[in-house]
Formats: sequence, structure tokens, C-alpha cells
Amino acid sequence: MQDKKPDNVVYSTNEGYHANVLPYATNVGAPAIRIDDVVSWKSRGIENVNKELGNKFNELKLQYQKLMEEYEWNELVYSAKFSFEPVIGEIYHLYRDASGVNFLSLISPLEWNREHIGTFKLNSDKKWVVLDGNRV
Repeated sequence: MQDKKPDNVVYSTNEGYHANVLPYATNVGAPAIRIDDVVSWKSRGIENVNKELGNKFNELKLQYQKLMEEYEWNELVYSAKFSFEPVIGEIYHLYRDASGVNFLSLISPLEWNREHIGTFKLNSDKKWVVLDGNRV
């Protein structure tokens, strides 16, 4: 019968006693080797990333909606009828006449009884900024 070695002794016929070169502990009192549960770590990471990307998507969606609203207001004002060159920084009012044509005026809605669409200011980028608008 072969010479039996105790369970806690690391012995190999090729290498002999080699517990000191192993990357893990081999004695009975050593902590157990357990594989980390990375599934919960991954799921938390995925949840956090999805939440952040969702927030960024909602921000971009809101910016897009604001940009489209700006575009529509500018399109409305630039397509309106006016026979003067608007001055940067001045406030103008957009009206609709009886025949349904939009026109731009310097006269405020308090001084005139016309269908008022909105109040705008022309900025230095030649963009119309809505000060008061009730889109029809």
C-alpha cells in the first residue's frame, strides 16, 4: 500500500511538496475560494448606465423640441409680410389680417385691435426671439 499523505498537504509526483508556489492558500484554515457574483454588479451597472443614457436622451429630446419651436416661430415671422428692414434689438409684433395674411408691425397689441399672433425681438444672429406668443 502506498504511503498516504494527509488531505491538507499539497503533493504532486512531478513537483513534490509545492504549496509555497501556488497562487492560492492550501491549508485548512485558509479562506474559502469563492467566485465573485458579478451578475448583480453587472445588473447594477447596466441599470445606472441605462438611467444616465435615458436622462441624456430626454434632455436631447427637450432641446430638439425647443429648437423646432424656435424654427417654426422664425419661419412664421420670416414668411410674414413686412415692407421695412427690421432693426436688431427692436420689438416687433406679428398680426393676422382679415384675409388671413400674417404681417409684422411696430404697433403693440394694446394700441391696435387686430389678431395678435406674437411679440418678437430680433437678435444679432438675425433670429427672432419669442417674447410673447400664442400660436394659432
